[in-house]
Amino acid sequence: MSLEVKQEGSFKYIEEGEGEVLLLLHGLFGALSNWKDVTNHFSDRYKVVIPLMPIFEMNILKLSVHGLADFIHDFIEFKKFDQVNLLGNSLGGHVALVYVRKHPEKVKTMLLTGSSGLYENAMGGNYPKKGDKEFIRKKVEITFYDPKTATDELVDEVFETINDRMKILRILTMAKSAIRHNMRKDIPQIKIPVCLIWGKDDIITPPTVGEEFHELLPQSELHLLAQCGHAPMMERPNEFNTIADKFYTKHLG
Repeated sequence: MSLEVKQEGSFKYIEEGEGEVLLLLHGLFGALSNWKDVTNHFSDRYKVVIPLMPIFEMNILKLSVHGLADFIHDFIEFKKFDQVNLLGNSLGGHVALVYVRKHPEKVKTMLLTGSSGLYENAMGGNYPKKGDKEFIRKKVEITFYDPKTATDELVDEVFETINDRMKILRILTMAKSAIRHNMRKDIPQIKIPVCLIWGKDDIITPPTVGEEFHELLPQSELHLLAQCGHAPMMERPNEFNTIADKFYTKHLG
């Protein structure tokens, strides 16, 4: 299934299927296509929606984890969704956590994978060098257990972003906001069911981060996937979808 991006007003998003709403939130360098396998798997039973977060369009003075959570709220209100089930990878997980704290009545369940919010080793310890494509390739490759997952297309996409002065300024602004907004004190207040799916070989948000989320979240389950990095839904789609399936069958019926 090819994913069609729709536009309504100021919102760009993918929407496939009918039923309970699964709202998927991408990471800082994440593309909508990162969720392709999840969308294909679940859109026959649920309404799968992926909003494009305006990291490169939002007023830079409002650009923050909280600013993106407010954008997601505006989107949910615009779509007239009563309740949603949030799935977030990396920065998207962090945005989901902030959104749940602000609007707990709007969220039924949450699934986090490689989420920031407690700790993040952004880009493996330092920021990419402008103009050095091999450096960029190595930094993209550390996102995954298998370097081959970092396709030429993915590397080219990140390379283009890094070489745009305004885009890299926004990337740095968002990364700093994520580090600043640690949610350790807020997380125990999140009472909804949460599924945590983590790569055992994630070096950006290591497995210990998933374990800490599990300890702090009152209603959580943790699944660690072997030979898997920071984006389990891309690198281990079958295992990811099987775990998510069981979680949604249990809590959504």
